[in-house]
Amino acid sequence: MATIGKPRLAGWGNSAGSFGGRDLLDHKAPEGFDPDKLNKNYLKDTGEFSKYEEVIKDYILAQLGHPVIRVELTPHQIKTCIDEAATRISFHAPLFTRQFAVFDASAGVNMYEIPPYIIHNLEYVVYKKTLLSIQSQAGTLEFDFFIKYFQDNFLFRNFDVGEFYLMQQHLEQLRKILSQEGSWDIINNKWIQLSPSPVVTPQPVIMEYRCLDYDTLHPQYLNWIQKYAAALAKKILGTIRSKYKVLPSPGGGAQLDGAELIREANEEITRLEEILLTEIEEPAPFTMF
Repeated sequence: MATIGKPRLAGWGNSAGSFGGRDLLDHKAPEGFDPDKLNKNYLKDTGEFSKYEEVIKDYILAQLGHPVIRVELTPHQIKTCIDEAATRISFHAPLFTRQFAVFDASAGVNMYEIPPYIIHNLEYVVYKKTLLSIQSQAGTLEFDFFIKYFQDNFLFRNFDVGEFYLMQQHLEQLRKILSQEGSWDIINNKWIQLSPSPVVTPQPVIMEYRCLDYDTLHPQYLNWIQKYAAALAKKILGTIRSKYKVLPSPGGGAQLDGAELIREANEEITRLEEILLTEIEEPAPFTMF
């Protein structure tokens, strides 16, 4: 059975979140993008908004015509729209939102609980193992094996992108087996498991992940969140106004625009999702090593 330990920071740090103690779990996620709070609102909640959410809420109300026109949305409905927009862009976070965190692993302990805002967009974990390690120097098995691979496969001429990725996968396997770099897995979206278990204390473990920080996020992406949340809110408002097409009033009644709002909202959501996939989320990079 795996041994679970705490990710001690010691002299290391974390590029995202705010410091709260000597364990990585004590760090708080950047405002607005905490997975512990996103999409977990109840109707009975008071509807309090953070500084980040207040900006988006005011944008939504302004886009829907407030205060000139009454907007029939509750704080809870607006908050769910903000959460959905933040969740969507967080899943497709651009590569420039790269963050790093380093903690000290202990000998014989191979599982560590990692905060949700780190593990949800975890890119890579590296630590130095001591089992079957071979230095990459001239005359060693590892060095000769790589040179032979290059020669036998004619690496430097006439290969396409598909062959390049196959080569990268092959080199990744060789590096895991022959080098000092350990392997890792994500367990239950909560822990990382190191393999093999560290044999010395402390053993630094470096984690690369993507995380949105409201204070440093590019204004273009903040504006995408505003527009997407506003489109979702417009769709809810359209659904509300579609319940009654005409409201009785002197002069023949007032015609509601519910169907039109839903149509506009669906078009805006489709357009913004296309922007998210083509302009915000970046393609897989080529890694050379």
